[in-house]
Amino acid sequence: MKELPIHIQLHPENSKTLYEQIYEYIREEIKAGSLLQNEKLPSARFLADYLQVSRTTVDMAYDQLVSEGYLEARPRKGYFVSTYEELNAIDRIPQGDRYLPSGQEEIPRRGEDGSHQQAVQTMLSYDFSPNAIDMRYFPYATWKKITKNILVDANSKMFSLGEPQGDPELRTTICRYLHGSRGVNCEPEQIIIGAGNDYLLLLLEKILGRHIRVAMENPTYTKAYKIFRSCAYPVCFIPMDESGLRVDCLRQTDAQVAYVMPSHQYPTGVSMPIGRRMELLKWAAEAEDRYLIEDDYDSEFRYKGKPLPSLQASDHNGRVVYIGTFSKAIAPAIRISYMVLPYPLLERYRRECGFYSSTVSRIDQTILNEFIQDGYFERYLNKMRKRYREKHDLILNELKAFERAFDISGSNAGLHVLLTDRHGRAEEELAEAAAKEGVKVYRMQDFRMGEHTDDAAMLILGYGALTDEEIREGIARLKKVWL
Repeated sequence: MKELPIHIQLHPENSKTLYEQIYEYIREEIKAGSLLQNEKLPSARFLADYLQVSRTTVDMAYDQLVSEGYLEARPRKGYFVSTYEELNAIDRIPQGDRYLPSGQEEIPRRGEDGSHQQAVQTMLSYDFSPNAIDMRYFPYATWKKITKNILVDANSKMFSLGEPQGDPELRTTICRYLHGSRGVNCEPEQIIIGAGNDYLLLLLEKILGRHIRVAMENPTYTKAYKIFRSCAYPVCFIPMDESGLRVDCLRQTDAQVAYVMPSHQYPTGVSMPIGRRMELLKWAAEAEDRYLIEDDYDSEFRYKGKPLPSLQASDHNGRVVYIGTFSKAIAPAIRISYMVLPYPLLERYRRECGFYSSTVSRIDQTILNEFIQDGYFERYLNKMRKRYREKHDLILNELKAFERAFDISGSNAGLHVLLTDRHGRAEEELAEAAAKEGVKVYRMQDFRMGEHTDDAAMLILGYGALTDEEIREGIARLKKVWL
């Protein structure tokens, strides 16, 4: 077992209770930065034995820290220090134009003397986030020009509420784009435009109804899982193989809806072949009110072979709800996503949810519509495909030295690759070693549901937002600690 990350000395003669001493010690260690974000704490049982106190005493301290947001309790995994973003919202006071934890003075920057602030700066130097994209090439001037022209020519109609499903012009443009790029078969009337996939999934709950059992791939996109759980949906997790979600395991459940990412599964990078897709569509067609939610979040970026058609393109029974977004292809701040409803659900939407107003500004919809129609989107997408392909090839080339120690996969599409350890090391061990070298990598276990103690360690390395030099330096640092 690794060294205990906390060293508490309890004083029975202290006026404060034992649980308060434990609680205050850990809280101050987190505030001071001695316990780092996402660092795992000892189990309550282990800490109780270590301190020679009752398990209840430790549980009370941990529960208080969780309730105040200093710790995060992850089912079947234990207690972890909350992220810096979450902690910065707790008990802050302003200092100049920044915020510092209450009661803590600013620590001046020092040289290479091991100070905590230097360590935090180092930790965030090379962030291989699988979600970040490169905004250095975004056509800001073009976007500003379109916005200016639209506002100059704006009339009272543009500032009116608009249709609940979104402006007809943009829905028509999206319909043509989806048919040409993804093979999606739909009419503009089937498209609903919303401010991000989160909103569309919440709206879908109103359309499908309550208490629907949802099946999800395991590992999966955890944010979608949290949204389903917030809707009080029972969720079951289906294991995957090299072809994606196992339909034989899906058949053993009573799920009515399956949420899948067939073109490029997140986070494994698996692309579902046509045979498995047909199995999935067959499952959906076998019972009334069975549907598939296809999340096609980054289908624009594929580097080998032809782009895979969408699952919806093969659906002849109206069982696929197709969801896509412009967040990856253009910019996260655009906050425009779209959902294609099969006709049975479209009728239900109009009957049950037609009174919901559109969540996207008509001005933003008009800007995006012109950006696509005038050819700017296609040119920008082609430029980013080329740029991401260069980064994709670069990171694979830099990772060649890792091939004896790791299996490298998930590299045909998207903006991240996976490294599977061959030497039986733990994901925490590899991630912590990387962090000490200033490199942030992402663990597969954070996307897995349930216990997976026998699975080989898998690390996720995203490269979308990094420069070429940052990729080279980050991989060089990983080489020092992993090989």
